Amino acid sequence: MTLLVNGRTERLRIDSRVTLLDALRERLGLTGSKKGCDRGQCGACTVHVDDRRVLACLTLAATTAGRRVTTVEGLADGDQLHPVQQAFIDCDAFQCGFCTSGQIMSAVALLDEGHTGSDDEIREHMSGNICRCGAYENIVAAVRTARRSGVDR
Repeated sequence: MTLLVNGRTERLRIDSRVTLLDALRERLGLTGSKKGCDRGQCGACTVHVDDRRVLACLTLAATTAGRRVTTVEGLADGDQLHPVQQAFIDCDAFQCGFCTSGQIMSAVALLDEGHTGSDDEIREHMSGNICRCGAYENIVAAVRTARRSGVDR
């Protein structure tokens, strides 16, 4: 099968039951997306497929053939971090960092979707991503900061 990941065409020979998360991590070496609960409950594996966020642990790789997959590794432009990545650093929005890639991918989608009208709206649309360290206030601040920098619509 052929996957388009972070702008590169990747050809893989994989079983039809392989999840997108396993294909990304184990076959392509893209380990930014984390295997947290592996049940779609924590959001650590969040990636974008055709600019929409999906849980890679619940998505079969075969269903993404011919579609654009973006991982956290694909957000930066060379050495220039994506504004959301920079906002997470500036706002200290990560602690252990395990959930950070999924949080960032959801935040980018949230901004694209225009769900940043208030802190409550940000919290509601980030609710599928769990941070065991409790960095939620800093994550909301990072999304707010990215919004102010003009990342959203």
